[in-house]
Amino acid sequence: MRCHTCLRLLCLLVVLILPYGSASAKDKPFQTIDWPASGAPVVRFTFEKLKPLEGIGELHVYNLDVVAENLSQKLIPAARFTVYIFDKNKVRIGQDILSLSNVGPGETVKFETSVSVSGKPESMSMAEVANASTITLTVNSTPQGALLSVDGVQQGPTPRLVRVGIGQHTLTFSQEGFTTGTFPLQIGPNDVSGGSISYQLGSAAFDSVELRDGSVLNGDVVSISGMDIQVRVGGVIQHIDRNAVKRIMFTQRATPAATPPLPPATSTQPSQ
Repeated sequence: MRCHTCLRLLCLLVVLILPYGSASAKDKPFQTIDWPASGAPVVRFTFEKLKPLEGIGELHVYNLDVVAENLSQKLIPAARFTVYIFDKNKVRIGQDILSLSNVGPGETVKFETSVSVSGKPESMSMAEVANASTITLTVNSTPQGALLSVDGVQQGPTPRLVRVGIGQHTLTFSQEGFTTGTFPLQIGPNDVSGGSISYQLGSAAFDSVELRDGSVLNGDVVSISGMDIQVRVGGVIQHIDRNAVKRIMFTQRATPAATPPLPPATSTQPSQ
């Protein structure tokens, strides 16, 4: 009888554990796409969940982890794909460019990209871009998240994988709270893909208050007391609990012009 009782308790324990294990399983990816769509697939793209970032105007920005697996038995020296993003009504709300370089047979590569869309993403599709005399390189900025433009065409927030052709190009970096900067880029006929550029943004235009929840306020720090910090944002004073603040970064202010000293006081004695 004791053995039968122990067996029943063990079965009950297994039943209780199984639902917990299934609930803690890894979340399903946002979407998996095999390329090409017909015939034997050569590359399998797995798009993890989209992680929302701070938007720019009416655009919504997401970080996206991408896993690309070479399913073939041949080296993929270079390939470029356009990713189209759709909302629930199958309306295209954004697109991005993905590039692969020197991916061996059976090799898996993982990278991160950022996408800017005008709605809520629900699905994706892909199309290969024909090869041209261009190269790919990674463009980053310090701090990250600056809006990048190449020759006046917006590419999205940094870090960003871009494709440029032979010749002279102008990279423009803009981010709220920092001065806009430009970087001249010259691509020669012997340059190859795989390089990177990192640009240091100019001096901050405002003080930066980083909160413990991850958000950041850019404004003018007016005062700091034992339990309260006052920040002027858009002309409005905001009061922040001291315990909610993680870090404050002050921008250097221009030194006001010195006030010329007043002439020394003199007294006039009446004439005798």
